[in-house]
Amino acid sequence: MKMMAVSLLICGIFSACGNSTEDSQTVVTNTAANANAQVVAEPAPNSNSEKAPTPNLQAEILDDRNKTTVSPLGKFDFKNFEYELPRGWQDSDGNKAVLENGIRRMTEEPKKIGLAYVTTKFMDVTGDGQDEAFVILKITTGGSAIPQVVYIYEWKDEQPELLWFFRTGDRADGGLKDLRVENGELIVEIFGQDRYILGEGETRKLTGDDEQICCPTYFTRSVYKWNGKSFPIQGKRLTYSTTDKNAPPRENVIEIFEKENGGKK
Repeated sequence: MKMMAVSLLICGIFSACGNSTEDSQTVVTNTAANANAQVVAEPAPNSNSEKAPTPNLQAEILDDRNKTTVSPLGKFDFKNFEYELPRGWQDSDGNKAVLENGIRRMTEEPKKIGLAYVTTKFMDVTGDGQDEAFVILKITTGGSAIPQVVYIYEWKDEQPELLWFFRTGDRADGGLKDLRVENGELIVEIFGQDRYILGEGETRKLTGDDEQICCPTYFTRSVYKWNGKSFPIQGKRLTYSTTDKNAPPRENVIEIFEKENGGKK
């Protein structure tokens, strides 16, 4: 009897050990399986993710709108013509710049800025029923910057006569987005917050309006109207977001900023 009891006790111990070992193996196996399942479920990092493409900031001024006219200006060769230069960009000799085949190369001695023909648009901005020519030239700086100059000509005495010209900045820093005529008024859109034209030499700039030059997040729409002598600005300047198409425009941002900051621009 004692021997039988000992035998039963030993068998019970080994049986319990065996079950414990199997349970351990089951736990380990299930844990490993769960871990593997989690690894499979997690998405692998995307090493081939691409950056957002750089926007084409010249798309609107280079599109097919207003490219033809019945005016004699439509046949004039603006790629071989002489142009006034804006304040701050004149040559050392003070002469006009002459394009040849759409190009005027930059030189150091004598100092001359470079120019390159971009495009010409034709629109009636004076209200006389005849189209004017809007000639856009790029100032070549030797780098990647693309400031531009817009020249507005009417046809008079069998040749183009300059009505107005103005310079715009470089891409996000006051670069030209678009220009068009609506209801007899000139609409000019310039990248940046509350950027608008001051005379012929520059655009007004809000303090701190600096961002990545390639990718503007705002543009300003301003309106100008021919009064027989010049193009004074009309109404409010509207700043739009380029990233939120549903955001309402902000009006005259510079004045608001000055009021909030004690007159500082």
